[in-house]
Amino acid sequence: MGFINKYLLPKEIDFNAALLHQASISRSMVEDLYQACILEDKNRMVSIAATALQARELKAHNMSQLLNVFITPYDKESIYRMITQLDWITLSVKHFLLETKVYDIHALATYEPVLKILVAMVIALEQGISKLSARTLGTIAPRIDQVHDQYDEVVEACAKAMAKLLAQDDIKHIIRHQAILLQLKEIAKRIHVSANTLEDMAIKIV
Repeated sequence: MGFINKYLLPKEIDFNAALLHQASISRSMVEDLYQACILEDKNRMVSIAATALQARELKAHNMSQLLNVFITPYDKESIYRMITQLDWITLSVKHFLLETKVYDIHALATYEPVLKILVAMVIALEQGISKLSARTLGTIAPRIDQVHDQYDEVVEACAKAMAKLLAQDDIKHIIRHQAILLQLKEIAKRIHVSANTLEDMAIKIV
């Protein structure tokens, strides 16, 4: 049987574990972003850059596995979308830090309420992905619903923050912080789209 498994049967990859690994790195980056901003911790910002490189390598590895395997637990298109969307989360975190550096913005603790919601969203996403192997929509759906609801919270919080900015007179300050708010919404959007992909995958396996 070992000979048959090794040489004759099509290769199988545990994509549940592979996607969970990607989701865990995404969660780690968002959590580190939260801590880096509220504590103004430059060391954590450096570690995020290193984790982003690791995330990129993992995305490339998972994509290579997907292209070279015959049997998958879901259709390849769904796995592809999840791999790319999880990668977009890490890219969005990286881009947020890039913009804060380029615009020389340091008072990032101001965004703590939004960052806190992002952490909750990405944890819920990771938990949902961890339940894929159980093949029960009932354990995944509450996490997806949470992400959807909290995405609305992020949009609302960013809109209120933007309204406060517009009440000021410093145009350069407004423009710089508007870009930061847009990038925070981008992180939330990517988590939200990943949750939509998770929902699509969960429905197909029930």
